[in-house]
Amino acid sequence: MTEPDRPQAPQPSAESLAEPMRSRWSGSVYDASHRLGDAEVALLLHAAQWAPSAGNSQPWTFFVCVPGTTNHDRLVANLSRGNSGWVPRASVVFLTAAHVRSGDEVDAPAFSDYALYDVGQAAAHLTLQAHSMGLLAHQFAGFDHEALAGALDVPATHQLLTGIAVGLPGDPGEVDERTAARDHRDRVRRPLSEWAFTGAFGEAGVADSQA
Repeated sequence: MTEPDRPQAPQPSAESLAEPMRSRWSGSVYDASHRLGDAEVALLLHAAQWAPSAGNSQPWTFFVCVPGTTNHDRLVANLSRGNSGWVPRASVVFLTAAHVRSGDEVDAPAFSDYALYDVGQAAAHLTLQAHSMGLLAHQFAGFDHEALAGALDVPATHQLLTGIAVGLPGDPGEVDERTAARDHRDRVRRPLSEWAFTGAFGEAGVADSQA
């Protein structure tokens, strides 16, 4: 969050970034009583809608899982043990899927080889929009993908990918110690020299510097 007393402050390599990238972080402690209005949910989805994609293919599908709905029940029933304590407390959870293959029909819609990349961009846009609205957004993949895809009737042309939990920060005293501790872990990133190269792979790594 942007408030100075939040447990996660910008780290040294993020200080020069623009908002909301600078102070974005993946919190795990949500206010379980908070709910988003339909307009707020739609606004988050509009952010994903306007992400760039190959040939404007927009190969994403988002499932909206609001507490008290069938979709939310389907999600909760298939969460991993590590995620079952904190994910259900979020105001809404979005599940992402990508159009990764064509159907058997002669006129089946084409798919893009870059669908996974594009869905990632759509998810990133949604998380940044959430942060600009004062909300936490935490992406995760700990759930039974096959079972949940079946429960959601995801067609064979699509691949269920990840979840994005969104909501207001909550009281750490209302969650288990392990979940509360997640929000106080140091935020670290691999140095640029390990993954940005001005030569061939592994050669001439870019040095970290402050703008």
